[in-house]
Amino acid sequence: MQRTQFGTMACSIARTLDVIGEPWSPLILRDVWAGVSRFDSIQADLGISRKVLTERLNHLVGQGILERRPYDARPRFEYHLTAKGADLVEMLMVMVRWGDRWLAGEAGPPVLYRHHACGEIGHVEPRCSHCGEPMHPADVDLLPGPGSIP
Repeated sequence: MQRTQFGTMACSIARTLDVIGEPWSPLILRDVWAGVSRFDSIQADLGISRKVLTERLNHLVGQGILERRPYDARPRFEYHLTAKGADLVEMLMVMVRWGDRWLAGEAGPPVLYRHHACGEIGHVEPRCSHCGEPMHPADVDLLPGPGSIP
């Protein structure tokens, strides 16, 4: 079955989904961010088939999200986030906040996030890049941008 291509839509959400909308991709990014960077380690952690992992890694490298770095004389690679990939991890951190709030259950969040700057456990909260105030859906108007006209 061929996957729908969203990259040509005039929508930043659709374009982002075209890059990481397949369910394994965010989990691969999570692993690489957490330091699980070698193929066999990612495969073992996720329980993903080698074929699917190869396809996903090739896609993420091709999109400039991950980069391959050799670590052995044989052609073996580690995967590392690019700047573009690190920006996507920020989005994953917002997903974590939602999952912790709505899906963690009585056991609580599976992972805690300690902020380097203050040393406290916290969560990501979207804020306005101009004034620094929180940005929630009710606080935002959607306006046409310069890329809205094809």
